Amino acid sequence: MTSRPLVSVFGQQGELGGNTRMPAVFRSPIRPDVVNFVHTNMAKNKRQPYAVSRKAGHQTSAESWGTGRAVARIPRVRGGGTHRSGQGAFGNMCRGGRMFAPTKTWRRWHRRINRNQRRYATVSALAASALPSLVMARGHRIDNLQEVPLVVMDTVEKISKTKEAVSVLKNLGVYADVEKVKDTRKIRAGKGKMRNRRVRWRRGPLIIYNEDSGITRAFRNIPGVDLIGVDALNLLQLAPGGHMGRLCIWTQSAFQKLDSIYGTTRQFSTVKKGYRLPRPKMVNTDLSRIINSDEIQRVLRPAKTPRRSIRQKKNPLKNLNVMLRLNPYAKAHRRKALLEEMKRKAERANKFDAKRV
Repeated sequence: MTSRPLVSVFGQQGELGGNTRMPAVFRSPIRPDVVNFVHTNMAKNKRQPYAVSRKAGHQTSAESWGTGRAVARIPRVRGGGTHRSGQGAFGNMCRGGRMFAPTKTWRRWHRRINRNQRRYATVSALAASALPSLVMARGHRIDNLQEVPLVVMDTVEKISKTKEAVSVLKNLGVYADVEKVKDTRKIRAGKGKMRNRRVRWRRGPLIIYNEDSGITRAFRNIPGVDLIGVDALNLLQLAPGGHMGRLCIWTQSAFQKLDSIYGTTRQFSTVKKGYRLPRPKMVNTDLSRIINSDEIQRVLRPAKTPRRSIRQKKNPLKNLNVMLRLNPYAKAHRRKALLEEMKRKAERANKFDAKRV
């Protein structure tokens, strides 16, 4: 979230035209988990029901031959004189048969989402759009932008020509993002090519306005540029794909209207009954900085040092020093055993020498 008190307002030529106060909605907590969950369920609400035909795979006369003919008991097509006669039918393993578990139109296509959860996701996406790091991470080209969020004067709402709209985007330094969108134009894979969705491309800047005095006609034909009214902000536009940080261009009146729409952490919204902005769980989310601060480290006890080191266990049958610690008599016993062995060897040698003589 961002906490700057003032935001610059720019004109159509890119010149500085004044300042405006940062709305409280941009200080809302950023919750990627809530945004992703709400976006996933909202995207399901645009689906149209589909199903295979109720008669598909069963539009033939077929009956099983029964047992005793050394063939499977699957229903087989009647008749003769053609390849089709005698072939298996109806089953999902058969050529020309129905699918397994044929799809029905009464599937649960849509999802209900809690109203407060939808609002939480929207304000999180708005707060993320004011952070240059998240906007860049989403892939937008903002190297030439003077400030994020980008606020322009209300005169932009009266533009009605696409040529003037392109000029405004170039003066503001946003047109590099439009060029990026043009470079990503691809032919769609699959049958969408035949369903009025032939091409696909990335998302460009989102222009948020207060009153449509021709702005939609001017910007609607520029690749990647989307427009939306500030009274109808939609998470599917603010965070396409569930990824926060879309590049937003605000008109000044739309930007100043956010406090009345969403309220603050202390004041209720004047549009949404009984709604206040969510409070962040932590004022400072830099946890490592908090832990390593002098105030915290001063009251912590010193770290405990290990009292003893773990010894390596050694075999006393192979290590004499360990054996002596366990049995001090082991040295004398081993010496006595060696002397007796030497004595036996000497007696045995003398016995063999006496026999040779």
